[in-house]
Amino acid sequence: MDQPGKRLNADDRRAVTVEAVVALASEQNPSEITTAAIATRMKLTQGALFRHFPNKDAIWQSVMEWVADRLLTRIERAAAAANSPMAALEAMYLSHVGFVIEHPGVPRMIFGELQRAEDTAAKLAVQTLIRRYGERLCALIEDGKSRGEMDPQLDAAAAATLFIGSIQGLVMQAMLLGDGKQMRKNAPGAFAIFRRGIASTQS
Repeated sequence: MDQPGKRLNADDRRAVTVEAVVALASEQNPSEITTAAIATRMKLTQGALFRHFPNKDAIWQSVMEWVADRLLTRIERAAAAANSPMAALEAMYLSHVGFVIEHPGVPRMIFGELQRAEDTAAKLAVQTLIRRYGERLCALIEDGKSRGEMDPQLDAAAAATLFIGSIQGLVMQAMLLGDGKQMRKNAPGAFAIFRRGIASTQS
């Protein structure tokens, strides 16, 4: 949040707004977050908030773009530190789970946007995130196949879908149980099952 007496520039103000929304989403249903609640969290008036965003949809778009940028950067960094495609997949898997544990409001917002019937800029940002994530996974899987680390007959697109779906399953279970820390406990075992399913029998 703002420091007393410190004025933020427009970019910093938008960034602080996004952080406020992500924090609020961890505490309540994202669909019930109002611009008044956001402004209150930031100790601003709604008028001051709307000097940086034309409407609530624009705020949600910025939040989803922030999520996409942070998550993709995080998993790329994790993959880059690995010494093989399979190790990179595991690093991405665990890094993604760690991101969700740190930002529990994010999956609530993503699921909420994908359930909306109408097309919105925020929903498009989520769809773009999933597409880019899937493309990165497919590239790693194809690399793993070429190195003999993964089953040469493996359907890369299906494996990528299963990878993301497995994480979503862990997230949903944690949300239902109200215990996000279970994700960290269960993630290694879940990935181990995934790994056995895609590994080459010759490796």
